[in-house]
Amino acid sequence: MIRYYFEDMPVGSEREIGPRTVTAAEIVEFAREFDPIPFHLDAEAGEASMLGGLAASGWHVCALSMRMTCDAFLLESSGLGSPGISECQWVAPVLAGDTLRGKVVVESARLSASRKGLGLLGLRCELVNQHGELVLRYWNIGLMRTRDAA
Repeated sequence: MIRYYFEDMPVGSEREIGPRTVTAAEIVEFAREFDPIPFHLDAEAGEASMLGGLAASGWHVCALSMRMTCDAFLLESSGLGSPGISECQWVAPVLAGDTLRGKVVVESARLSASRKGLGLLGLRCELVNQHGELVLRYWNIGLMRTRDAA
C-alpha cells in the first residue's frame, strides 16, 4: 500500500531512520563478499589501523542506510528509484557494535518538466552512531510519483 507520494515530502521535511546495531559478523560477511580490505575482515587488523577497530566498509554503511530508509518509509512510498548520489562522505568509521540512526531530509522538490506525474526530491541522508557522531552523509535525487498520477 502506498502511503507517501511526492506531495507528502515537502522541502524541509525529515524522516527518521534506524536504529540499527552493526555486528562484527555482518561487517566481516559484507567485506568478504564486496570489500576485502584487512581492517574490514579482521579485528586485529582493524585495531592496528587508523580506524581503531573492526570497521564496516563505507559501502556497507551506505547499504545499511538504504535498508533503514526502506524500513522507515520508502517501501510505503511511490518511489521510482534514483538517478544517483551526487556526493557521499564517510565522516567517521562505523565499528562493530555501533548503533546507527539518522534522518533523510528533503532539501529541494520540483515537478518534472518532461514527465507528467513525476516529482524529483533533493535528499540529504545523515547517519550518526550511538554517541551522536556523524558517520555518513550523502545527497541524492529521489524520484516519486505524484498523487494524481497514481
